[in-house]
Amino acid sequence: MERRKVLQLAAGAAALTLAPRSASALDYPTRPVHIVVGFPPGLSPDIIARLVAQSVSERLGQQFIVDNRSGAASNIGTEVVAHATPDGYTLLLIVSANAINASLYQHLNFEFARDLTPIGSIGRTPFVIVVNPQFPVKSVAELIAYAKDNPGKLNVASAGVGTGPHVACELFKMMTGVTMQHVPYRSGGAALTDLLGGQVQAAVDNLQSSIEYIKAGKLRALAVTTAKRSPWLPNVPTLGEFLPGYEVNAWIGIGAPKNTAVEIIEKLNKEINAGLADPKIAARVADMASTPFIASPAELDKLVIEQTAMWAKVIKSSGIEAE
Repeated sequence: MERRKVLQLAAGAAALTLAPRSASALDYPTRPVHIVVGFPPGLSPDIIARLVAQSVSERLGQQFIVDNRSGAASNIGTEVVAHATPDGYTLLLIVSANAINASLYQHLNFEFARDLTPIGSIGRTPFVIVVNPQFPVKSVAELIAYAKDNPGKLNVASAGVGTGPHVACELFKMMTGVTMQHVPYRSGGAALTDLLGGQVQAAVDNLQSSIEYIKAGKLRALAVTTAKRSPWLPNVPTLGEFLPGYEVNAWIGIGAPKNTAVEIIEKLNKEINAGLADPKIAARVADMASTPFIASPAELDKLVIEQTAMWAKVIKSSGIEAE
């Protein structure tokens, strides 16, 4: 009997402990929420974060503030949120680079898949393989043939070592067995400048950065990296049409520190998804050559785990090291 009383008292204490948290989660948010963005203002991740912040602010009646903590390929901002109090008031704009950085950087003070909880996705954007129009290659098949006939002589530019375009290129090399010379730049803009000028022959780039050059005929698009053709370039094939199973895209979403209340995660996911269903917001996402990507926390978590494992293999195989 004494043991039963002790257990009943313990159960009651546990219920009292959980009650305030549940009530707090249901009332959330009661004060401004910060969305940490690991990139400078004005770049596409920042623009998308501000779009989502405005939408969720209007839907929940509380201010969501974008907090730029740029540096170290988004690792600085990620570390801030990984160590933040899991109360739902410090969130992170998570990006595909987070899954790459998990293997690229050896001494991070956090583990992305372990320390962050995915809330919801926002959008995804293809990378695109582009060449200078003066380069005598008009298809992926011709690119592969040229690379095999001229091993190491084909220069392919990217926005930098370990960036999404770079690892996408390394995956392409792994699946085709070709040898190409990677030429890293400090930014995608710098890479495109040299590609337009003929200093390099090809590049892997974010679609939103190169699409206007493609439409103007200043660059030739050979393929996009997503599983389906891009609605912005419907006549450009996917790499998967030449390499079955190849699929890479830049994705973006929102995450929170681990142990954030499930009720808060679910509430935010619901409001983010509702915002993306708004035609006006979907159109603004589309303006950046992105496709709205609606997913549950579990679906986004699965994507993070799969992407982290895939890029770990590519990075190990290619021997990429962070600069």
